[in-house]
Amino acid sequence: MPSLASQVASVPPSGIRRIHEIAVQLDDVLGLAIGEPDVAVAPHVLAAGSAAWLADDTNYTGNGGLPEFRQAVREKLRERNGIDVDLERIWATTGATQALHLAMSLTLAPGDEILLPDPGYTTFPMNARMLHAEPVPYVLAVERGFLPDVDELERLVTDRTRVLMINSPSNPLGAVFPREVLATLLDFATRHDLWVISDEVYESFTYGRTHTSVAALDRHDRVFSVFSVSKTYALTGARVGYLVTPPAFAAVLRTYQEAIVSCVNTPAQRAAIAAIQGDQSHVEVAAEHYRGNLDAATALLDERGIRYLPPTGAFYLWIDVSHASDGDVAAWAESFLLTQRVSVAPGSAFGRSGEGWIRICAAASREVLLEGLRRLPAPTP
Repeated sequence: MPSLASQVASVPPSGIRRIHEIAVQLDDVLGLAIGEPDVAVAPHVLAAGSAAWLADDTNYTGNGGLPEFRQAVREKLRERNGIDVDLERIWATTGATQALHLAMSLTLAPGDEILLPDPGYTTFPMNARMLHAEPVPYVLAVERGFLPDVDELERLVTDRTRVLMINSPSNPLGAVFPREVLATLLDFATRHDLWVISDEVYESFTYGRTHTSVAALDRHDRVFSVFSVSKTYALTGARVGYLVTPPAFAAVLRTYQEAIVSCVNTPAQRAAIAAIQGDQSHVEVAAEHYRGNLDAATALLDERGIRYLPPTGAFYLWIDVSHASDGDVAAWAESFLLTQRVSVAPGSAFGRSGEGWIRICAAASREVLLEGLRRLPAPTP
C-alpha cells in the first residue's frame, strides 16, 4: 500500500473534537465544549436563503463570490471596520476556516515559519502543518493578562519567519487586544517584513472594549483579514466567510479558489447578504444574551473561588482548573465528562500554555451553563 504524504503525521488532532465525539455518545450531557451559538437565525436571513433555493438560484458564482455579496461586504468593512477596499480584494470562502487556509496557502512555503498565539485556535497549527510549514507559538501568559509580549516575538523571529498570526477577539481566551497592542504587533511585522493574518471572526461580540481591525491600522499592505457570518449571525452550518487581502492578489486567488472550492454555494451567499445588509438588532440581542450569560457565570465562579480570565469578547470563558487537573487537563476533561456529564474544551487543545485551563462556551442556555459550572471542582480553601 502506498504511504501517505510526509506531513500527514505531523498534523495535530483536535482535542476539542475528541471531547465532542465522546459527548455525543452519552446521555444527559451539558454541552459547553463547542462554540455553537444558541440563538435563532433572524427570519429575514432564513427567508433570503430559502427564496434562493426555491427560485433555483443555484448556479456557479464567480470565484470571489456574488457581486452583491462582495459589495455588501465592502460597505460593511467601510462602515463598521474602517477598511476601504475594492471588490477584488474581497473573497467569499467556505467559512473562516477556508479563509485561514487560503491566507496561509498564499504566504507560506514548505519550511517557512508562522508565529501563532498560544493559547490559540486549534486549526492554526493544523493548517501550517498541512502546508509543510512550521508553527512557532508565542505565549500569551497569565502574568501579562494573556496579551502578546513583543520582546518574546523578537526572540522567536528568524530568517524563515514569514507570517504573524493575530486573533482578536480571541478564541479560546475571550480577550480583545487593545488598539495600541495591535499597533505594536503591526509595527513588529513591518520591522521584520512579515505578512499578518488577522482572525476577526468574533468581531461583533465585545464587552467594555472596542474591537479594532488590524487592517484599519495597516499602511504597508501586509494584512490578510479573516471574517465570518457564522458566529455573528448564528449561521455556522451555512459555511460563509470572507477573506480580505492586500492589493494585487486577484489573479492568483482566482486560480486558488477554482482549484479548492470553485465558489461558495449561492443560496448561502444570498442568506449572508441579507444578514450583512439587513436589520442588525438580532446581533445586538445575541450580544446582550452572551454578555448576560458571561456576567452570571463569572459571578458564580467568583462565589466558588475559581480563577478565570475576565472576558472582553467572543462568548467563551477561560477557566483555571489546575488545582484539579494534576498536570494533564486533557485527561481531566475526559474524566470530568464521563463522571459529571459536562463537556468542556481542555486548554491544552489550544497549545502548551493552555495546560491547566479549560474553555467554556457561554453560548448556551443560562441554566445549562450555570449547572455545568456548579459541577466544576473548586479549589481547597
